[in-house]
Amino acid sequence: MHASLGVAVIGAGMAGKAHAAAYRAASTLYAPVLPDIRLVAIGDVFAPLGEETAKRFGFERHVTDWREIAAADDIDVVSVVVANSLHREIVEGLLAAGKHVLCEKPLSDTIEDARAMADAARGAEANGVIARIGFSYLRAPGIAFLHKLIEEGRLGDVLHFSGRYWTDYASRPDAPISWRYQGPAGTGALGDVGSHLSYIAEYLCGPVREVSGGRFHTAITERPQPLGRVVGHTRGNVSNETAPVTNDDYATFNAEFARCIGTIEVSRVAAGHPNSCTVEIFGSQGAARWTQTNPSQVEVVLHDEHSDVAGYRTIPLGPEHPHYAGGWAMDAPGVGIGQNDLFVHQARAFLEEIAGIPTSESLPRCKSFDDGVHNMEFLAAVAESAARGGTAVAVR
Repeated sequence: MHASLGVAVIGAGMAGKAHAAAYRAASTLYAPVLPDIRLVAIGDVFAPLGEETAKRFGFERHVTDWREIAAADDIDVVSVVVANSLHREIVEGLLAAGKHVLCEKPLSDTIEDARAMADAARGAEANGVIARIGFSYLRAPGIAFLHKLIEEGRLGDVLHFSGRYWTDYASRPDAPISWRYQGPAGTGALGDVGSHLSYIAEYLCGPVREVSGGRFHTAITERPQPLGRVVGHTRGNVSNETAPVTNDDYATFNAEFARCIGTIEVSRVAAGHPNSCTVEIFGSQGAARWTQTNPSQVEVVLHDEHSDVAGYRTIPLGPEHPHYAGGWAMDAPGVGIGQNDLFVHQARAFLEEIAGIPTSESLPRCKSFDDGVHNMEFLAAVAESAARGGTAVAVR
């Protein structure tokens, strides 16, 4: 096992802060004990933000050029949390420098670049360098418990799936234009939050085979130019000049999975829904659902209940459920687990793999870049369906 691991995060925005906080907390979870985790550097081209983030989360320094992180001898592990179009150059440079890389989803802004990144990851792995993608919702105990109910047959045959991810960060027309609003069809709400729902759906329903009924809609077609730097989803001072929005505010589609069929709907303009990810699975012996709005519980209904008390029952998550036992200072039902915690689990799993802790003693491993490519191919099939007026498209 390594004596210590030096960590850096490239990108100091909202998700970058989540990664920074996660590395800070990862060594406090579970057993066995990790090597010493050194919080070394935050990389961001916007120096004031990078400096503030480094100080806030206890990192030793801030740099404005990712190449300094690639060249640094005291850094072993790097999270890449920047605009999707920047992923390939940075990731390939880090892997060539021998750094272990955890890349945020989606892997890139084009499938071609994502496939090239996956090729680079396979080459790096031959040299003992690990590259993984963060599918953070697979860390949610509630979603893992739904998966367990399905695998154990407690819901019977799976009949259909419903997934909805509504957000409202773009519901205000005065939100300034940024890279999030500029890209081809499918890189908006679908690429942002639909990328989460697609891997959740496959986790519960099995590999996707075909999509159909794809439809995109851009509700706010122009946005004002900012008068400063745009960080995350924040609004700020804007000018009277506008720029066109070129990708989707809303997307919906149907899918055929190995176990069942399902429907997915995503939005970034759903006012009143800051972060509402909801999944519901229906089987021949019952049903179960989970929502990020109440992430510390699941709801389950089983047909073997007496008819006079039939219906959904609310179950607080605790040590009886996956990814929970042994991981928390207050390891008890009802204490709660939120989305920030999922990033901690993700960082912990990545560090465990790098440290060489056996899989039998670890959280489930993070997903590979090949999984990241598949996720993008899934979404590309949805975009193709939408472009063809909703016709069915097979997924590779």
